[in-house]
Amino acid sequence: MQLIDFFERGLSYGAEAPCLVEPEGRTLNYGEVAELSHRIANGLHAAGITQQHQVGLLSNNHLLTFAVILGIVRSEGVWLPVNARNAPEENVNILARGGCEFLFIHSAFADQIPLLRTALPALRGLICIDQTLPGVPDLESWMAEQSAAAIRSQAQPDDVVAIRGTGGTTGLPKGVMVTHRVYSALMSNWFASMPVDSPPVHLVVAPLSHAAGAVAFATLAYGGANIILSSTDTQAILQAIDRYRVTQLFLPPTLIYRLLADPAVRNYNYDSLKYFVYSAAPMSVEKLQEALSIFGPVMVQCYGQAEAPFVCTCMTASDHARILADPSLWHRLSGCGRASPTVRIGVMDSNGRLLGPGERGEIVVQGDLVMKGYYQDPEKTREALKNGWLHTGDVGYMDDDGIYYIVDRLKDLIVSGGFNISPGEIEQVLWSLPEVADCAVVGVPDDTWGEAVKAIVELKSGQSLDTEAALALCRERLGGMKTPKTIEIWTQLPRSTVGKVLKREIRARFWSEQDRQV
Repeated sequence: MQLIDFFERGLSYGAEAPCLVEPEGRTLNYGEVAELSHRIANGLHAAGITQQHQVGLLSNNHLLTFAVILGIVRSEGVWLPVNARNAPEENVNILARGGCEFLFIHSAFADQIPLLRTALPALRGLICIDQTLPGVPDLESWMAEQSAAAIRSQAQPDDVVAIRGTGGTTGLPKGVMVTHRVYSALMSNWFASMPVDSPPVHLVVAPLSHAAGAVAFATLAYGGANIILSSTDTQAILQAIDRYRVTQLFLPPTLIYRLLADPAVRNYNYDSLKYFVYSAAPMSVEKLQEALSIFGPVMVQCYGQAEAPFVCTCMTASDHARILADPSLWHRLSGCGRASPTVRIGVMDSNGRLLGPGERGEIVVQGDLVMKGYYQDPEKTREALKNGWLHTGDVGYMDDDGIYYIVDRLKDLIVSGGFNISPGEIEQVLWSLPEVADCAVVGVPDDTWGEAVKAIVELKSGQSLDTEAALALCRERLGGMKTPKTIEIWTQLPRSTVGKVLKREIRARFWSEQDRQV
């Protein structure tokens, strides 16, 4: 299978079916999107872009963004997805790393064009997705000049189809080489966990450059519609679910927390929802229970990373329903489900030994879902794929029933007084407080303990927090060793472009004047 085959399958359901929908704007059906993708692929070929040449895409979510993705994939070029929320310097790093030769850009990033032209000397073409810019043609005018002749890609399963940036929470992102085979495994696991019996309706809120793009391809495979929002406004999201009878969407936990905090969250109809997927970061158990009470038994957790995307494990909607019905199983809501059908997962110690149930170690993964490697970085590739396993950098364990739990990142562990402390356990307690919107627990310098446990809390709008009462709750649930020494309240936690809390930035504020970082 090639990645473009999932769109072709959707096209077979009917060319007139809606494919890409812009609220209060245009709707493109499958036949129209197919023609656009052929024109884009032919235009790339005319510009000298052929197999494995790299094509960048720097855009907000827009009606034509996904048509461009399809055209790049159809051309046999390598799609370089750039997150619209990145800093300009990070965009340059991603695009220049492999010598991007063609670039599609949204006008919102017009001010970056001079920098990009300088950094990309091999650039053969630059096209603006939504309008004409000085010296840069607009996409629709450019497409009108290209052939609409049908193109059949000759790509092979192990050809690279995309180079995706890692999350960048621990430094500059690495380039993850994703093949057609990886995407096929992703889709197999997706549909095994979330079966489809009618054309889905997908609400696109998160960036199409990341997980929402994978969900969009899964939507296409069954002739479904992608409703593309350009806003993360909570009212716009809730209204769209109701109005368009949305059946599936993906959001990171931080954005779900914002939905739950919206006073109007219970005013809309969500009975069309089948799968409300959360991923990218741990979710508060209490807020997950609240989400289940509001949206229904439709929550689905997927665990993965750029190196093994999205569906290494899955806690399905029916899993959530079974757990919710039995209070003795509620602890499983902090888990991330069972291994998906096409992957092998284990928990490994530092000596490469696979561990048994209940033993904590690094989560490791094998199978077709695993990346080909890091682009032009053989050393990091060997390190990540050591002994035939992808080493995720996530600390976790498996219980006796085969459910996996992620408790921390290896580099997030706090070593205080010689003891390893997992911030995730403490964060779960703080998340349970109704005043707390989000939190992060880090180790800070301490003359006595080496590292002291510190909690940084972001409150819901208009709320205040009794920090002494919060510390008392931590002490009651976790004991003295794991209780934060102090709690600080910040207006906003620093986050990555995909919504992950950037603990390295938080730690940097406390460790900047130290000779070492632990």
